[in-house]
Amino acid sequence: MKRRNFLAAAGAATTAVAGCLSLGDTTDAGNDALVVGTYSAFIDSPSSSPGAWLKSEFESEFDTNLVWQTPSNELNHYVQRKQAGVDIEADVYLGLNTDDLVRVDRELDDSLFTEAGDIDGQSDVKSELQFDPQDRAVPFDTGYISLVYDGTAMTAPETFDGLLTDDVAGDLITQNPGGSATGKSFLLHTIKQYGSDGYLDYWSELQANGVQVLGSWSDAYGAWSNGEAPMVVSYSTDQVFADQSGESLDEHQVRFLNDQGYANPEGMAVFEGSNQSEIAREFMSFVLRPEVQGEIAVQNVQFPATETADVPSDYAELAKEPPEPVTFTYEELQGQVSGWVEDWERQFAGN
Repeated sequence: MKRRNFLAAAGAATTAVAGCLSLGDTTDAGNDALVVGTYSAFIDSPSSSPGAWLKSEFESEFDTNLVWQTPSNELNHYVQRKQAGVDIEADVYLGLNTDDLVRVDRELDDSLFTEAGDIDGQSDVKSELQFDPQDRAVPFDTGYISLVYDGTAMTAPETFDGLLTDDVAGDLITQNPGGSATGKSFLLHTIKQYGSDGYLDYWSELQANGVQVLGSWSDAYGAWSNGEAPMVVSYSTDQVFADQSGESLDEHQVRFLNDQGYANPEGMAVFEGSNQSEIAREFMSFVLRPEVQGEIAVQNVQFPATETADVPSDYAELAKEPPEPVTFTYEELQGQVSGWVEDWERQFAGN
């Protein structure tokens, strides 16, 4: 359940990692460490996070110190360093999605990531989750964007058009697609539904009906949890989190608009030029093990990427899969996604 914010400027890339967190007591990675960049919610989310467990389990088996990096501008930190011609200072990035790769490949002349190569367990990854035509990113989990609503307060509409009716005016909270992966996925789902020539009209009507757009998934989910509105754009695994937290499942209902959920697979890739590429690939293989896939799914509150994941029976009952998953491919987003977001930002600010 992450959020991203790609920044246009590259000047900050020549400085040390800012806003960077690491688990454990190692502040200097050293030559025997594997440095893994990721988004902060992977190690410190409002719900639960697999980062600490993954670090402990990996280090118990491999003679390598795992250091997490969570720069405040996430993947764009490494893009900026590449643009500035300075060392990446990380070996793996965990948390890529399709539009990340589109953006990276558009902004950089040279590759940020190398081909995955021989990764144990990669053949177990569900074929429909593969999203990198250049075989750099290996999926490790996926989420489906849906509505989450308080079923004790309302019954959520069943369609996108249903969000425009008077009886749900002011009832929806979502995220800014320019700074949130969740918000961008919801925007892309509306483009799937209404087309590139109709989605802005739909958003104009949403805005007229009182939709609240907040900065990140955490901002939006927190506002929803505090009762600011009965519906929020989130993930269809929400009842997993609710059950873990001892909360009422009636207050954590999931709705797939038009019986669809936008699939947002996350991948991991080795940075080009890493001097730890061998152990980096060992780490990626480790992440794809059935027991590790199951634990990441539960703690990251997402679906595992592999067919062989070992997930608890109650997780399988609570995690909701849409009748019809939808998504855009790398090729469909190439040359399009930034323009769609910029047009949305321009219109939304103007209104």
